[in-house]
Amino acid sequence: MEKYVQIENVNMVFDTQKGPFVALQNVNLNVAQGEFITLIGHSGCGKSTLLNLVAGLLKTDNGVLLCAGREIAGPGPDRGVVFQNHSLLPWLTCFENVHLAVERVFGAKEDKAQLKQRTLDALALVGLTHAEHKRPQEISGGMKQRVGIARALAMEPKVLLMDEPFGALDALTRAHLQDELMKIAANTHSTVIMVTHDVDEAVLLSDRIVMLTNGPSATIGEILTVDLPRPRERLALAENPHYHHLRGQVLEFLYHRQLRPAA
Repeated sequence: MEKYVQIENVNMVFDTQKGPFVALQNVNLNVAQGEFITLIGHSGCGKSTLLNLVAGLLKTDNGVLLCAGREIAGPGPDRGVVFQNHSLLPWLTCFENVHLAVERVFGAKEDKAQLKQRTLDALALVGLTHAEHKRPQEISGGMKQRVGIARALAMEPKVLLMDEPFGALDALTRAHLQDELMKIAANTHSTVIMVTHDVDEAVLLSDRIVMLTNGPSATIGEILTVDLPRPRERLALAENPHYHHLRGQVLEFLYHRQLRPAA
């Protein structure tokens, strides 16, 4: 497997009032270009911490993090981040929220017409052309998340990092956006690393599911390859025995084997 994102011997220790807290210990993971990875585990197992290390929002105490062969030393446009909270600026329209990111990344290289087209293309990719002039308070929670995804994709990142982007949405909206995300990942050939608590979401979306042991000193316990053919259709998978087998393996880890890494 070609190594595109490399995480080698990574530890993360936080200083607290009670002393050092070891969040992650000896984490090793290689992600191939175009691969869709989900990180799953119980609360407090360091999923978001690991994602923030790849995003460059945190700096590891030791170990190496690389993206496309270059050290991750801080945030950069090669890694787009979508958080559970959409983080849109409420006084800007959907277009303006996306355009702000486009201008920051491409403003020195492209003219105004090109920047506008990039912004419109990103909104079209998530099906929000009709809402470009609306402000965040005028659209639904699901639409706000799609603006956040459009903003990240507009920067043409090498890696899309997503921290429970659908966790606060109702079940039907979440299902719709999961389907949209599968289409977007297929169309853009994006490398995606996504944090989730949802076992069904992990099996539906992933090429591999990375299961973390409980914290403190959390590490990767097991990695499950999801060998379901693409494109995937959720209704067909509902009757697929192999889908349920994979789902059962994740549940087995979370409920019975999460305390120790695989031998």
